[in-house]
Amino acid sequence: MPNATITGWGKCLPPGVLTNADIATFLDTSDEWITSRTGISTRRVSHVSLGDMAHVAAARALACAGLTGRDVELIVFGTTTHDDQCPNMASGLQQKLGADGCAAMDVNTACTSFLYGLSTAAAMIKSGVVRTALVVGGELISPYMNWDDRNVAVLFGDGAAAVVLQATDRDEGLLLEKLGCYGDSREILRIHGIGGAYVHQGRMLGATEWQFEGQEIFKKAVNGMGSASEDVLRRAGKTADDIDLVVPHQANLRIIEYVAKRAGVPMERVYVSVDRYGNMSAATVPVALCEALEEGRIRPGALLLMPAFGGGLTFCAHLLRFGERTTPLAISDIDLPPAPYSALELVQRYRQSKGAGFG
Repeated sequence: MPNATITGWGKCLPPGVLTNADIATFLDTSDEWITSRTGISTRRVSHVSLGDMAHVAAARALACAGLTGRDVELIVFGTTTHDDQCPNMASGLQQKLGADGCAAMDVNTACTSFLYGLSTAAAMIKSGVVRTALVVGGELISPYMNWDDRNVAVLFGDGAAAVVLQATDRDEGLLLEKLGCYGDSREILRIHGIGGAYVHQGRMLGATEWQFEGQEIFKKAVNGMGSASEDVLRRAGKTADDIDLVVPHQANLRIIEYVAKRAGVPMERVYVSVDRYGNMSAATVPVALCEALEEGRIRPGALLLMPAFGGGLTFCAHLLRFGERTTPLAISDIDLPPAPYSALELVQRYRQSKGAGFG
């Protein structure tokens, strides 16, 4: 049975940076209040669609692997914030990449969507269905945000990243994963105003209200990510000392610190980007993976632990042995168009629209 290894990676972060000071211009908050509770200083706000961000990230991942869209047999797109529910996001990305005829599917498990998608694509490679897959994690959260609720408005950001998975006979790639869900706790994180159910409740679609029970989410996140990490390490016969780098979901700095402590991994071997980008949901793990590679934090053959949690309340942990190549084979020249508005201007447009048409 072949293994499924990462051979390409690429990210797309919109240029609009929303600072804590920007948020304090329209909410009763401060930089100290936000950073002390979340560890977040800035986040990105996109001026383009999710599909456009994913296109840039995917093109960069394919170039990194020395491939083109014609080489892709499967696209798995992990997201909660679709441009369209039907047709799916993956089919639009197929069209943009010229990956004509390949299988295309979306996965929505909230913040764990990229890692659930990684499991899906790896399973298809290991079972011989395909040999080359593209896995995307991306979110365009800003249009769906209730920007007048400081409990959630300070947390989230936009972004996308992608990896190429290919079949290999080498002892590398996705080794083990643990997937789970606390379905009985799904109400502690809910976005009201998205989905057909709200038509029958007299609520305008897109006029969102976030149900976000922070303390309960914290407890479930730490338990889910911690137990899943312990599970994959035990089954692999590994300990914390064997892990070269933890690349966790970036939701909150305190959650990351608690999970690292439970896993027994010191913070110097944990990659943190939540301070720069906030919680990008499905995009956080792949963006962090790309940046860890760019910064030389991932060496050839490194053993990575990637835990995450998301709405639902899903959780997971993936154990991955990276391959021998940690630098791109080529660089894509595809990029986003210039932004006509600053991040704060984009947010103010969303606030003025009250979700009815998203500016």
